[in-house]
Order: sequence, then C-alpha cells, then structure tokens
Amino acid sequence: MDANRGDRIVVEAEGVDQVERTGTIEDVLDGETSRFLVRWDDGRTTIYVPSAGSARIERGESVGV
Repeated sequence: MDANRGDRIVVEAEGVDQVERTGTIEDVLDGETSRFLVRWDDGRTTIYVPSAGSARIERGESVGV
C-alpha cells in the first residue's frame, strides 16, 4: 500500500455493528510490509499494518521532512 506523510487513511469496519476509522498518517515506517504511524481522529496514535482490502488512502498534503 503506497502512502505518504499527511495522507488520510480510512479503515473499513470489520462488522455490521462497527464504524470505519479515519486518521492521518504521521510517518511511513521502514520494513518489508506497509506500516504507518497513524494519528486517529479520536486522538489515539498507533502503528497500523493494513491487511488486504481493509483500508484505503486519501491523498493529502505531504508534510515536509
């Protein structure tokens, strides 16, 4: 999954009784798989590893290094 700092990430709900999660990618972490440091809209910050088809990226304004 190709993403950059400043992009928005939308994670699909896993069940009918759940809602999708949205956040801003704070950093793209090095490694063999896509891993992102995400600041979620609810204020939490986590490392997120997307699984197949579970998330989409909405391009944002890239944050300078």
